[in-house]
Amino acid sequence: MSKPYSIYVVDDDEAIRRSLSFMLKTSGYAVQLFEGGNAFMKAATDLSPGCVLLDVRMPDMDGLEVQRELRARGVMLPVVIMTGHGDIDMAVAAMKGGASDFIEKPFEKAALLGCVEAARRISVADRGANARAQDAQARLNILTDRERDVLDGLVEGLPNKTIAYDLGISPRTVEIHRSNLMQKLEVKSLAEALRIAFHAGE
Repeated sequence: MSKPYSIYVVDDDEAIRRSLSFMLKTSGYAVQLFEGGNAFMKAATDLSPGCVLLDVRMPDMDGLEVQRELRARGVMLPVVIMTGHGDIDMAVAAMKGGASDFIEKPFEKAALLGCVEAARRISVADRGANARAQDAQARLNILTDRERDVLDGLVEGLPNKTIAYDLGISPRTVEIHRSNLMQKLEVKSLAEALRIAFHAGE
């Protein structure tokens, strides 16, 4: 019997840690809980392969600091950033720093498990980075110039209103372009669209 895949939950909120632990254990994962970035970093170099569910806002060491420190120490565990409402700019920064995905709280079980499985696949198939970049670029090539402009704004973590102001168009028009580009890229979430852009080196 294969060993359960390990998930490392790093969050300063005890209720969220308990909830995630229950949700993941009942789905067949091995779970380790950490109450903050410092506690996690003390153990990080000795952990077996797995995925990190990392809260972006923590008092001792925020998620971006943890992520940078992991990379600095050569710990290449895939990271899924957990973010509260309004932290999209931090989530974008985290993805630029190498996070495999981000998920907004509160999240549904199916969405969480989808992120974990995607991170697992990325860690197993990381050697395909070049192929992913080529595929991502091909998908971006079908966008119009204005759709690319809107996507560039989203990559910068800008809200629709700011993108609209910068491009001299209405926020409603930005929403239409955003909807069209997500349809063309065949994605259902902003995180997926951003991942394509980052894979293409945008």
